[in-house]
Amino acid sequence: MNRNDNYRIMTIKYDQNGLVPAIIQDATTRKVLMLGYMNEASYKKTIETKKVTFFSRSKQRLWTKGEESGNFLNLVDIKNDCDNDSLLIQVNPVGPTCHTGTDTCWKEENVSSYGFLSTLENVITERVANKDTQKSYVASLFSKGINKVAQKVGEEAVETVIEAMDDNDELFLYESADLLFHYLMLLQAKGFTLKDIETELKGRHK
Repeated sequence: MNRNDNYRIMTIKYDQNGLVPAIIQDATTRKVLMLGYMNEASYKKTIETKKVTFFSRSKQRLWTKGEESGNFLNLVDIKNDCDNDSLLIQVNPVGPTCHTGTDTCWKEENVSSYGFLSTLENVITERVANKDTQKSYVASLFSKGINKVAQKVGEEAVETVIEAMDDNDELFLYESADLLFHYLMLLQAKGFTLKDIETELKGRHK
């Protein structure tokens, strides 16, 4: 049984108007891009064409996202929820999703997020830009040049290895956090981000 067969036997509870809400999510960044509605015909067309098609309630017809703009939503996967009355559709978007020209219908930038690590990246960026070397450790270290940042990463790496060979898990985690924080600083000093590392790793993945 192929994936299309699985989709065809999926149980979907359409509402009294024959519609089901469809949440559209970027398969890579996991950002929610938009919300649309499908009827049985648009659902089937989505599966057949691999381009997300909705039922337009305003135009009262099937509507393939991107049919005019070229900003298609290429189908990756479809899941229904525990009650079978809403869909989560993962896609690879072509261009911005919202008709206003933004990446999402919530005016968010469609970029990968790495949770608190992304927050740390932003904090590092802000403190480097502020250049307050008296109050900011980050700004102070950056002001000494990339060699000092790299040296600090090396020191933290050695300390992490030492703690890894000991039995104190608390100290190991402490030094690991220090290492990761300073590595994020080194990435920025070199002009890179976690996204660049992700791209490199994906290129190696077989």
